[in-house]
Amino acid sequence: MDGPVPELAEHAAACAARLRDADRVLLASHIDADGLTSAGIASTALERAEIPFETVFCRQLDEAAVADIAATDYDTVLFTDFGSGQLDIVAEYEAAGDFHPVIADHHQPAEGVETDHHLNPLRFGLNGASELSGAGASYVLARALEPEGVDNRDLAALAVVGAVGDMQDTNGELRGANAGIVDEGVEAGVVEEGTDLRIYGRQTRALPKLLQYATDVRIPGISNNEAGAIEFLTELDVACRDDDGEWKRWVDLTGDERQTLASALIRRAIASGVPASRIDDLVGTTYVLSREQEGTELRDVSEFSTLLNATARYDRADVGLAVCLGERDAALDRARRLLRNHRKNLSNGLQWVKEHGVHVEDNLQWFDAGDEIRETIVGIVAGMAVGTGATRNGIPVLAFADTEEGEVKVSSRGSYVMVRDGLDLSAVMREASRSVGGDGGGHDVAAGATIPKGEVEAFIAEADRIVGEQLGDADSDDSDD
Repeated sequence: MDGPVPELAEHAAACAARLRDADRVLLASHIDADGLTSAGIASTALERAEIPFETVFCRQLDEAAVADIAATDYDTVLFTDFGSGQLDIVAEYEAAGDFHPVIADHHQPAEGVETDHHLNPLRFGLNGASELSGAGASYVLARALEPEGVDNRDLAALAVVGAVGDMQDTNGELRGANAGIVDEGVEAGVVEEGTDLRIYGRQTRALPKLLQYATDVRIPGISNNEAGAIEFLTELDVACRDDDGEWKRWVDLTGDERQTLASALIRRAIASGVPASRIDDLVGTTYVLSREQEGTELRDVSEFSTLLNATARYDRADVGLAVCLGERDAALDRARRLLRNHRKNLSNGLQWVKEHGVHVEDNLQWFDAGDEIRETIVGIVAGMAVGTGATRNGIPVLAFADTEEGEVKVSSRGSYVMVRDGLDLSAVMREASRSVGGDGGGHDVAAGATIPKGEVEAFIAEADRIVGEQLGDADSDDSDD
């Protein structure tokens, strides 16, 4: 059986065999939505395979974190959603006999070193930034781990949440290897793929708030305008309020009512001069989780991923993992409280960037939030700032924030257009951070690093130089064509 991603099937089987041979396993995972779903998938698969394990989470897998893992008495360590970019560090401990690594990751691998059980789409000709997430790699491994009589296809639901949380649906739908996982989720009855309004909050937000906060496609007079959104809805031939006078949510509308509202929204966008390419983004492929209750954050994969981001980024990875594992009482209540706080912090962070602006170098732009924005969310804020007027178009943005350990966290965001032109932020973060005594990595379009305090200026200079070489080389190549 080839599984959902045939290119990885043979190596996934070898990784699964190594895990079965272990007396017990330490599962180490990242803390974002992709990392939490990766851990949820891997831990469920290990439990079903009756392999004893313990789970730990790390904000960043650096030298100190790997040393802590090596100090445990586990002979086998399963790394999910990280490990590839730190393979040179991991390999040193493996060579010393401290542990044997099994890696299910999708980030850019460190160069010049390899290990036997390294499951990464980039090693098999697939794009780890757009075709398979960390949760996807963990899902491929979970399918290979299935004991006789066990079907792990239900874990495709978490893999889809992880992929969307990793923004791999930015072109309107999940593609490549991710599409194979979606198909298995549909077959297993845990994922529904359809065409609908692509606005965040369809399950939980009242209609005025749904439209007011729909800023991915900005519609003048409605986006960021509560009164305008209410006026728009009031003029429609749609019952937008229930019998008690409360605003309905998108999921409360009938199919015909949704069609009427969506058509009116598109007409308003056209009349307001919104570009056709942006209007097309209003409607597209959507994914819901069939077994989750309608009208909750868990039903829609985008809302589910945001809920998970609100847990581990505030030091409650245990809460996010419990939700991934099916806890729907105390853990879900706690996650929802964390989500409310998360939304407030993101809003405040974006407002801070708008007020303070960014510094522009030759090839990149940056802002240093210090302790004003939490280091675990500064990358999200940077991504939100792109395209808002707070940042320039066409060059990557770097965001800095102080860590509790007295270091500086760096997050970087680019675009797929920049990547096409030669940008590789994974290389930028890794090379620039190591030049000042730090470390980093990630994807070509988004990456991060940790550097010593006091080295921000030197880091920016080196990162600016590297980005200039990457985009300059691309320009040179284009001129030769």
